Amino acid sequence: MARDASRVEAFSDAVIAIVLTLMAVELLQFGPDAPDGKGLPAALAHEWRAYLAYVITFAVVGQVWLTHHNMWRYVCRVDQMLLVLNLLLLMFVAAIPFTANLLADNLRGTPGEQRLTAALYVGTVLGEAIFFNLSWWWARRRGLLHPDLDPSLARAVARRFRLGPLLYLVAFAVVFVDPILSLLAYLLLVGLYVIRGPGDLPRAGQEAASP
Repeated sequence: MARDASRVEAFSDAVIAIVLTLMAVELLQFGPDAPDGKGLPAALAHEWRAYLAYVITFAVVGQVWLTHHNMWRYVCRVDQMLLVLNLLLLMFVAAIPFTANLLADNLRGTPGEQRLTAALYVGTVLGEAIFFNLSWWWARRRGLLHPDLDPSLARAVARRFRLGPLLYLVAFAVVFVDPILSLLAYLLLVGLYVIRGPGDLPRAGQEAASP
């Protein structure tokens, strides 16, 4: 028998919360090569790479949580395959702190090191975007979504989800031009998903005002 999605949502929220906590612990600290005897301002300025990686990665993981929250509002039942797809999605999300930390450590390295670590980073976020698409596709295909969900809305959500991997591939191409520029492109991509789109929560009072 299929079961409801409440435990899956609770487990996913816990994993994402742990990821955000680990990311802060890993990135918001002084590295062993911080300058000695130059005071706190110099030490803070020396760690700008970690702060940049933290801001971008927090935005990416926050967008993952928003998208996951909005998506699972429509999932009323789960089966074994949907559980597996969600676990694979969380596997990539859980790897984000590692790749972000690796990226922060190598932003001042050689161009080859910068490109490699940026490619690992984009591969991680691309992986979670792909499994978002697969999870939504499977839930639609197997009838696990709420029966009252408008089919046209389900298609609109699917189109929006497909946009994510394409944009991440564009960011991946920018890696070979300028790794730091590719990271800044993530903030633009996150901004596109923060703007309310198909399937997102309505504004306060909008549901009550609609007929």
